[in-house]
Amino acid sequence: MQRSTTKYPKSIRANHIGLFKSGKNNAKLGGNITKGAWKGMPIYSLTLTERDTCPQSCKHWDDCYGNNMPFAHRFKAGAELESAIPSELGKIASKHPKGFVIRLHVLGDFYSPEYVKLWADMLILYPMMRIYGYSARTEGPIHTELWLLNIRFSERAKIRFSEAKEYDSMDPFTIYAGDEKSEFDSIVCPEQLNKTASCATCGLCWGIKKSIKFLSH
Repeated sequence: MQRSTTKYPKSIRANHIGLFKSGKNNAKLGGNITKGAWKGMPIYSLTLTERDTCPQSCKHWDDCYGNNMPFAHRFKAGAELESAIPSELGKIASKHPKGFVIRLHVLGDFYSPEYVKLWADMLILYPMMRIYGYSARTEGPIHTELWLLNIRFSERAKIRFSEAKEYDSMDPFTIYAGDEKSEFDSIVCPEQLNKTASCATCGLCWGIKKSIKFLSH
């Protein structure tokens, strides 16, 4: 039977308090960005439930790295999550008026066009906020809304699509992230190659348009 949610249902948090975790608690993310246009800004992350929020077309549906994360706090998607996000971001904005970054999503994906539009609203409400992340939504209405998000907030929203494709300057707002099995012009994630300590000390995913290639977990 094909799994349609996380292997660890007890890890799903119905209480939507403390949605955003400091990158200081995640060695891969890191705490404060040290280079590039977002230098000096702290990173926070949001974790949803893998597969519940993901398209079944995702190449890593079965071998999602969430399979190896039994202790991750996953937040249930839906209306209660979306109601909690503005106030939770407000707390971070008050703490970091000069800017902060949200990594979307350590696990999970953008699950509806309305959810993407919520993030557009949040970028307006909190002009000091930046967001970055990856999505397996490579077609359809959610993909379209993400593409529009990248256009509308081109300096503050960097969502890469999980496709093995090269960056095309004719479509400058579509940026990609693929895996090591694909042959395309790209840069392999420096953190995975131990060439940098964390996302915070790298910054390529939001700093360049060239495709990024990730090694399988």
